[in-house]
Amino acid sequence: MEIHHGKHHATYVNNLNITEEKIEEAKAKNDTSAVIALTPALKFNGGGHINHSIFWETLTPNGGPEPFGALKAAINKDFGSFENMKSKLAAASVAVQGSGWGWLGLDKEAGSLKIISCPNQDPLQATTGLIPLFGIDVWEHAYYLQYKNFRPNYVNAIFNIVNWENVAKRFENA
Repeated sequence: MEIHHGKHHATYVNNLNITEEKIEEAKAKNDTSAVIALTPALKFNGGGHINHSIFWETLTPNGGPEPFGALKAAINKDFGSFENMKSKLAAASVAVQGSGWGWLGLDKEAGSLKIISCPNQDPLQATTGLIPLFGIDVWEHAYYLQYKNFRPNYVNAIFNIVNWENVAKRFENA
């Protein structure tokens, strides 16, 4: 995870800063074509930064075994049980073709929790409208050094280090 944070996440931040500078330069020149051409880099690097920032906040070496309080009640209402939600989130994460993320998100309009996957670094809220509560990074850089090509092992192990207190706070603040 140190390499993941120090190298991969840092690269998204650096490239986001460069992209934002180029966008400002293009705006100053009234170069709309250049601004539009930079949109994919903004989405990719901005999404990488947003997603990873949430990822780090929702992990801890002292992960709790299960959610609690209002979050647990919502999970039970929408998925029947924590184990059911965990199974569905793990399956959605493992099923991502190529690189992307599995997410537990809140649909504020429907008042319910949803499980969804996003390709690449697509940020959950900007691309789906769901509020991100907990995401599983399934880019190979997240797990390859430790888990090789066994994505399911990584996904199942990630639940051992979830900071459910932070996820619950994200839920309450939404």
